[in-house]
Amino acid sequence: MNPSTQAALYGPWQPAQPAQPARGGRPVVVVLAALLWAVTALSVSLIGGLACIALLWTAAAGEPAAGLVLPLLLIPAGAAGITALARAPRVRALTASTRMLLLGAVACPVPTALAVWLWALTG
Repeated sequence: MNPSTQAALYGPWQPAQPAQPARGGRPVVVVLAALLWAVTALSVSLIGGLACIALLWTAAAGEPAAGLVLPLLLIPAGAAGITALARAPRVRALTASTRMLLLGAVACPVPTALAVWLWALTG
């Protein structure tokens, strides 16, 4: 390429600037968000495991399982609500760590309370 064309298209040559290190989130916010999401994931897995056991016992008894399956459809509905909240413009403007803390705080209470109630109920 002709040097004058290079200068006309891209300006004068300059050495590349060193990359800036990625700014991490505040450690306390990151740890709290991770704890909230860990509790949420454990709660949903406990609910799912108990639901699988109940569905297996219901199928083994030869009874219809519609009464057990319908409440489980609330889990994808809740996930869709959390996803819709995550796509809101004001939430997307937050930093990643703050966004995850907010979404974890919204997602955590219902499955955790249900898991504790089921754990107490089943012994």
